[in-house]
Amino acid sequence: MQPRADIYSVSPAIFKAWYTFSEQVAASGVEKPLLELVKIRASQINGCANCLNMHTAEARKLGETEQRLHLLAAWHEAPCYTDRERAALGWTEHMTEVATRRAPDAVYAALDAQFSKEEQLKLSLAIVVINGWNRLAVGFNLYAPELGWK
Repeated sequence: MQPRADIYSVSPAIFKAWYTFSEQVAASGVEKPLLELVKIRASQINGCANCLNMHTAEARKLGETEQRLHLLAAWHEAPCYTDRERAALGWTEHMTEVATRRAPDAVYAALDAQFSKEEQLKLSLAIVVINGWNRLAVGFNLYAPELGWK
């Protein structure tokens, strides 16, 4: 797989702004292990191998177990996720597939029960960011070779 463009250099000012925004959202205060689960779930839905590779590695560094990583695609049936994680994962799925799944009241109610309004916005922006990265990585065949691609 060859990258289709060097997105880091073709429009450096816009890319720098995007990267800075991504970093700000990541540092906004939502717990990092939860954000990694959200990034992984959105990346599973979007079929982004680069982001799956990157964020499963990061989740492991933060102490995530192999079992929970393997079960993430079936989180609805897996008993190992907290109510807060379930609310975030449900919101992630609906926001990632918003064109077809929308944002139903029941999904929002679960989110609202677990997250403050400020956290809801921060989580939603994190979902926007990972979906953006997924689209860039898939669209431009991006991958991070330093993450152990074989």
